[in-house]
Amino acid sequence: MTLQITLIFVAFFALFQVLITNLVGFARIKNEVHFYDGGDLDLRRRQRAHANFTETVPITLLAMAGAELLGTAPTLLWAGGIVLLIGRLWHYYVIRTVGWSTGRAASMMLTFTAMAGFALAILWQSYS
Repeated sequence: MTLQITLIFVAFFALFQVLITNLVGFARIKNEVHFYDGGDLDLRRRQRAHANFTETVPITLLAMAGAELLGTAPTLLWAGGIVLLIGRLWHYYVIRTVGWSTGRAASMMLTFTAMAGFALAILWQSYS
C-alpha cells in the first residue's frame, strides 16, 4: 500500500513549513534580532506560530501515514487532513493578526481532532 493521500498533505505542509520558517528569518533580519525575540511582539508571534506548527504537524502526519498504511478509508483520511489543514492555517492567521485569543484555542482543537482521529484509526485498524 502506498501513502497517496498522506503524501499530498506532507507536500503541502512541507511547503508551508518553508514559508513560515522564512518569515521568522525575515523578521529577524529586519529587526536585527539573532536570538530569542528581542522583545519584538511580531517576531514572538511568528516564532510561536512556527514552533506550534513544528510541535503538532509532524506527529499528526505520522499518525495519518500509519492510518493510511493500515487501510483507513480514504474519506476519513481526506477529512482528517483537511481538518488539520484548516486548523493550522487558522492558527497561523490568528496568532499573526489577533494574537492570543479564543480563535487560537479553536484552531488547536481542530489540530487535536485530526491528531486524535488518526491515532484512533490506527488503534481501530490494529485491533478490529
